[in-house]
Amino acid sequence: MGDPARGAGRTGTSHPMTVKEAVLALLRPKPELSQLVRESADVFAAAQAAFDAPAGLGAIASYATEVALPATGTWANPGKGGAQADIVITTPEDGVPLLFAEIDNCFKSAQVHAAKIYKYVRFCQQKVKDVDGKERPMWRTRWWVPDGRHGDQPHPPLLLVFNRIGPRNPNTVIAQLAELTERHWKGTWYEGGFHMYDGKPIVVTSMKHLKEHGPARAVFRRLGRPHNQTLLEAIGNPRREAHDTRQQAEYAARQQEHVEQQRRIAAQQKAQRDQPSGVRRLRHPVHRRTVESRRTNRVARPTGYPPAPVRRLQAGRPDCRTPSRASPARASRRASAKGAWNLDVPIPQMSDWAPNAWHSTKAPGAKWCHA
Repeated sequence: MGDPARGAGRTGTSHPMTVKEAVLALLRPKPELSQLVRESADVFAAAQAAFDAPAGLGAIASYATEVALPATGTWANPGKGGAQADIVITTPEDGVPLLFAEIDNCFKSAQVHAAKIYKYVRFCQQKVKDVDGKERPMWRTRWWVPDGRHGDQPHPPLLLVFNRIGPRNPNTVIAQLAELTERHWKGTWYEGGFHMYDGKPIVVTSMKHLKEHGPARAVFRRLGRPHNQTLLEAIGNPRREAHDTRQQAEYAARQQEHVEQQRRIAAQQKAQRDQPSGVRRLRHPVHRRTVESRRTNRVARPTGYPPAPVRRLQAGRPDCRTPSRASPARASRRASAKGAWNLDVPIPQMSDWAPNAWHSTKAPGAKWCHA
């Protein structure tokens, strides 16, 4: 499955064997029950329990061990300062497009783990030119991972599996590691009740829980979160997904309400069109409001106000102009003071109608006035 483990010289074969145990615990292969018919009842019951257990991640081809992650150099010739992943998991069909895993038999200190996490971060930040001439993160040129959402584009997650064989307490190591690597995994809080991440998610678990429950149970703890989660929840962002789901539901409700409102307006318009022809209809409520405002805002003329032709005639004589129409109250007060309007314009008398003359409906005793 990969190159020989580098730590085999220091810790013997316990580390490579633990790596293979972690692969089987994540993979959780299903036995062929048809081939175990002749076995004892205990063996068949154990196989049946393994068959009924939740499925694991991917197939055996989805796992690779001892993969070099160069921070400098190339894939073929990695430079110094890079990391080497114990396990690389690529199962996009199960919601885990890329996952790095590190196995510790409780011999390493928190400082050693923090140094290796820093190498992971350097590797994820390295950029190279792709075949199209554009710069991309180096890891994207080898593995396919869907693009993150706006403001939420973390690096590939890292899973730390602690197998309690050595003398160190994993709980103490995890607490120290969280403090040393906070700048790598800490997110930004938003008012919607979720974090957005632009660092490297770090998830921890124990080999015992991983063997018993597998990746589908809540036995994983992401650094910075207060409770255990499943693997998919730990490497994801369930709070933001819930927030996005609520927003989509509210948007769908608003869209449905708008559609219902448009339907009601269309039904009202159809009912107005179906009214008898003798009933006067207004086309739009705005037109009705406009007509009513014009009726209510109309300025009343004072009693004895001269008609328009007389006002036009008086406008040509500065000495005998009538008050402006824009101030009827002032004109009313002036008329009350004088007793009558100023109509001292000499108007010639005409016995008969002449061309270019204005006239109105002739009342008994009225005379024509030439313009």
